[in-house]
Amino acid sequence: MAKAPPITNRVRDLRERHGQMSQAALADAIGVTRQTIIAIEQGRYSPSLESAFRISRVFGVGVEDVFGWEE
Repeated sequence: MAKAPPITNRVRDLRERHGQMSQAALADAIGVTRQTIIAIEQGRYSPSLESAFRISRVFGVGVEDVFGWEE
């Protein structure tokens, strides 16, 4: 089994705080599939830098407010 990337995220929390935004709505807003959002939230996939910025902009916060790094 592949090791999870060391990037953490608060995507699910931010979606819930942002009017219960669905995974599909977030995916549409940033131009990816719902499956990509699921994988990001579960820590199985690290988003591209562009996607990370797009996600942070949707929620009106900085990239570091959405994503963290755990060594």
